[in-house]
Amino acid sequence: QVQLVESGGGLVQAGGSLRLACAASGRSFGRYAMGWFRQAPGKEREFVATINWNSVYTYYSDSVKGRFTISRVNAKNTVYLQMNSLKLEDTAVYYCATSARFGQDSHEYDSWGQGTQGTVSS
Repeated sequence: QVQLVESGGGLVQAGGSLRLACAASGRSFGRYAMGWFRQAPGKEREFVATINWNSVYTYYSDSVKGRFTISRVNAKNTVYLQMNSLKLEDTAVYYCATSARFGQDSHEYDSWGQGTQGTVSS
């Protein structure tokens, strides 16, 4: 199983940017699709973005499309989430996860990080 550690969260004003990183342990990182999910207070966890094993395919939720970019560097066992033009509603704990399949269904993701808090202020 892959161990995941997120970093890069913090407090930013609306309109600003954050770059999240997710570092993975294990030699099989390059075999997995990677996804970012988030959970806001009082809400269910929701899909944000995903990238396939070789970065050919990416997919975003409608709420972040055009503002967020997912990328990965397999040689560094790391996946990133660049978040621009942040809105108040982007405030959440952000989680990365691995999946054998490329998709947005959280049930198909089997390894999860502990999460990193991203807070957007007005």
